[in-house]
Amino acid sequence: MIVFDLLCGEGHRFEGWFGSAADFAAQKERRQLACPGCGNAQVERVPSVSRVNLGATEPKPAGRGRPAQEPAGTPSQGPGAPQRMPEMEGKDPFAIAQMLYSRMLDELLTKTQDVGKDFPAEARRIFYEEAPARAIRGVASAQEHDELLDEGIPVARLPLPPGQLN
Repeated sequence: MIVFDLLCGEGHRFEGWFGSAADFAAQKERRQLACPGCGNAQVERVPSVSRVNLGATEPKPAGRGRPAQEPAGTPSQGPGAPQRMPEMEGKDPFAIAQMLYSRMLDELLTKTQDVGKDFPAEARRIFYEEAPARAIRGVASAQEHDELLDEGIPVARLPLPPGQLN
């Protein structure tokens, strides 16, 4: 299974799960796709987030600015390198997606401070260095989110299942 971020002609963003990219293309061509919010059948793929970094730093090169030599046959471990997960080999792709989402959600919830409805104000205080820098999460309306972005404050919406914000 593969997950694509989709956008309808009315501007609603949603996810679609497909067997393959060809499966998505075939369904789109047969006009079998529609927005779950408004029913609009004009559906396009949009870029999706592929990685969430919750504070881990990139490895620093060894020596004088040159990367350390890897033994022959060792795959690169840099950004974008495929990561082997032996515990997942041969398993159902949907189950793997659920497990990865669960891991990401656990990381998000354990490595961020919940500031609830104070999120917009606290994000501003952190951005303008009036409060200690830290990873936070909380609630903001669409208007508050857009206002933060207009100020240049980097924030992101993350869809969380009901009951997962606490």
